[in-house]
Amino acid sequence: MNARNAAIANGGERELLWLLEHPAVYTAGTSAVATELLDPRFEVVEAGRGGRYTYHGPGQRIGYVLLNLALRKRDVRGFVKALEEWMIGTLSDFGVAAWRAEGRIGIWTEGKDGREAKIGAIGVRIRRWVTMHGFSVNLTPDLDHFSGIIPCGIAAFGVTSLADLGHDVATEAWDQALLARADAFLAQIGGPESFT
Repeated sequence: MNARNAAIANGGERELLWLLEHPAVYTAGTSAVATELLDPRFEVVEAGRGGRYTYHGPGQRIGYVLLNLALRKRDVRGFVKALEEWMIGTLSDFGVAAWRAEGRIGIWTEGKDGREAKIGAIGVRIRRWVTMHGFSVNLTPDLDHFSGIIPCGIAAFGVTSLADLGHDVATEAWDQALLARADAFLAQIGGPESFT
């Protein structure tokens, strides 16, 4: 990712949307607090993105978004907001009402217990106006794996997934729905109308 970021900044590579799944891992952002790593049962990786600890693993779809904001709007907050809206819109395609919450990072929805629960995370880094990292959404992960950390430093709310909410969404279906909304995402951040 670092190499691609530098190549995009230098004009030698195209922008990239990279959809993937990680093996079980905890990642530490630049604001990670050691006391929020409760049970390091998986490898812990210093990710270099913003934010605190998060979990990535099977059943979770990750989107790494490498875009040249120098060709678009040089607006970090606008970029993050556009990512959030992209995820919220895609979740709505599967019947899940989701939202951003004041003072809390990530994408939120109503959990099975009727309380707000986190269904998606966002963590980005921008170097030379080229974005790195991005977002994750919980399709079918083992939610117990989140108990080894305080996800994003927010202890008062739980974590949920599409499967936990009764929605059977295959990775391919999620990707198709996400890509169907890519044009709207790109329109929000300006510049080229595709991943150049």
